[in-house]
Amino acid sequence: MTKAISRNHRQAALGFIFITACLDVLSLGVMIPVLPELMKRFNGGDTASTALWVVLFATTWGVMQFFCSPILGLMSDRWGRRPVILTSIFGLGVDFLFMAFAPTLWWLFVGRVFNGMTAASFSTAGAYVADVTKPEDRAKGFGLMGAAFGVGFTFGPALGGWLWQFDHRLPFLVCAGLALCNWLYGFFVLPESLPPEKRVHRFDWSKANPLGSLNLLRSKPDLLGLAGVGFLFQLAHNVLPSVFVLYMGFRYHWSTAVIGLTLMGSGIAGILLQSFVVGPVVKRVGERGALLIGLFSGCVGFMIYGLAPTGWLYLCGLPIFAFTGLIQPGLQGLMTRRVQPWEQGQLQGANSAMMGVTAIVGPSLYLLPFSWAVRHDATVHLPGLPALIAAALLLAATVLAIRVARPVAVEPSVA
Repeated sequence: MTKAISRNHRQAALGFIFITACLDVLSLGVMIPVLPELMKRFNGGDTASTALWVVLFATTWGVMQFFCSPILGLMSDRWGRRPVILTSIFGLGVDFLFMAFAPTLWWLFVGRVFNGMTAASFSTAGAYVADVTKPEDRAKGFGLMGAAFGVGFTFGPALGGWLWQFDHRLPFLVCAGLALCNWLYGFFVLPESLPPEKRVHRFDWSKANPLGSLNLLRSKPDLLGLAGVGFLFQLAHNVLPSVFVLYMGFRYHWSTAVIGLTLMGSGIAGILLQSFVVGPVVKRVGERGALLIGLFSGCVGFMIYGLAPTGWLYLCGLPIFAFTGLIQPGLQGLMTRRVQPWEQGQLQGANSAMMGVTAIVGPSLYLLPFSWAVRHDATVHLPGLPALIAAALLLAATVLAIRVARPVAVEPSVA
């Protein structure tokens, strides 16, 4: 298992990574409905205090990811993807055990810090995909990664809510078990994807930080601009977990069950698109075309979400917004073509660090305008303001992508 992956095993390895990513994100999705409830129990049912803790947890996790992702990305370039993926999965399992047996909120906090430090399995899996696929096939491979992400966040919350009914510790124990099975699966089955001759020769601390990652992005033609497109997309996408449950309940008076079904339907549409549409679209219009279609569709979808006066009109935006599933495959395909095999981990670490920034600033960017819009609803009547802000960000990303998302010559295929 320590030998680099052979040509005949590339497709199998891609399947292994897909399953690993599915289990990883599924366990994270389980936490969405139950972690705030557990924190509320520790706070004696005080919702206001719990909200402050939720912000602290989310911000701390984002800060840890911002500083540690570049380190883990460069580690994967130096010592291979496999050990970093296994370390990250193990960190996730430890985090869930902390949650399951935590006697106080501070124990939960320590678990989240530890997880934030090791949260690199998904980004390193992206470097793995770049290792085992030809440049012209990478968009399809990243589409499968997007589908794995969709599976986790579509079915994870439903699983978490169901398990919570039996015991408030059970979701965390189940997730710890999933992480352990995932780790064992990776330890015994997952081969290494980056051969020794394609690794960096030494671990350079000057590159293992956010500023060092920025230097990588600046050193390649249009790579920094593409990273900016990704940043704007992630920042816009952050509106969904930040306010959309509150927004749908306030504007359309939907019950929790209806909101859950709506989110699940949106997730299923995304999974289907990333599984069956990404490949043909990229083959027909290229990675640049797929990226632009996805960004423009997201802009239109968010505008429908923000302006729709009725729930039925809101639902009309779901199939349009689903085409945002083209963004990451197209973007990652363009970005991975611009770096060498021994820089793929550093690239994914830089992308994760930027995601950490969006996780820090995103909630305030959308919750504060939503709070203002709700307070002035009688006169302004614009509760969809956060969605319109997200639409503006995607419009800016579209304009930037038109300029920087230029195709590059295909580098030699992986050996």
